[in-house]
Amino acid sequence: MDLTAPPSAKGKRLDHFLQESIPQYSRSRLTDWIKTDLVLVDGQTLRASHLLRGGECIHVTPANLTPLRAEAEDIPLEILYEDAAVIAVNKPSGMVVHAGAGNHTGTLVNALVHRFGQLSEVGGDLRPGIVHRLDKETSGVLLVARTDEAHRKLALQFSTRTVEKYYLTLVHGSVRLNSGQVDSPITRDPVRRTRMTTKLESGRQALTYYTVLDRFDKFTYLKIRIGTGRTHQIRVHMASLGHPVVGDKLYGAPAQPPDTILAGRFFLHAWKIKFDSPASGKNLTVESPLPQPLAAIIEARKL
Repeated sequence: MDLTAPPSAKGKRLDHFLQESIPQYSRSRLTDWIKTDLVLVDGQTLRASHLLRGGECIHVTPANLTPLRAEAEDIPLEILYEDAAVIAVNKPSGMVVHAGAGNHTGTLVNALVHRFGQLSEVGGDLRPGIVHRLDKETSGVLLVARTDEAHRKLALQFSTRTVEKYYLTLVHGSVRLNSGQVDSPITRDPVRRTRMTTKLESGRQALTYYTVLDRFDKFTYLKIRIGTGRTHQIRVHMASLGHPVVGDKLYGAPAQPPDTILAGRFFLHAWKIKFDSPASGKNLTVESPLPQPLAAIIEARKL
């Protein structure tokens, strides 16, 4: 379907305009379509938060309708911490966080709805409780809000960058410095839409700190702290230094890393998160141990 933004739409968010113009579709569904490049504004893909100027031609290609609510599924979950406001889950590699294009079952949200029932509704019917995300192949600790109030308080901590997020990763090559930071802006690759890039002048501010934990022949083991939470941030920043994450073929890792076997994932693990519990106000630290397949790779290289 084709829409034209009237002059009165100037300054209005793209997702808000679409919700007003085609109200038969939920905002969650419209946002999904924007994220999966099914909405073009003057021929370009833009973020849901893009502010219209008025006069744009907007083309919408509706995707197959998916359930408007996340369905409960009996899927095992490992809970690292919980209180009245928040749940910390140990997400396994290979599990998608919430429903999206091509992924409507078997998600972390499906498992959470079955286990806990009512969660925060701030994120919409398809993303109950979800305050932040991890890539499908990334394992580790992820926070889930139980109530709307907890969701808003956690979201504020993320937006003001008071949440501390640490990762463990193995990258190709010998990282020159023992510690450093990458602050290249990140934007979507205009040619390969599944990738992000640091090679364009435009982009969102991103900040990644790294510390070398160990050095091996042809590999470096790193602790990472991220100051921002951009899509694929660690993966694209390390690749920009010439040190792609082991197993991450999307960002240039060899298809078969020598002496390293990773089936269906790359070596990136959300190890630790520090935050203030909305329930108690106490500063909490939740850790997720390195999964056995990744720990085995590190131990083998130490021999």
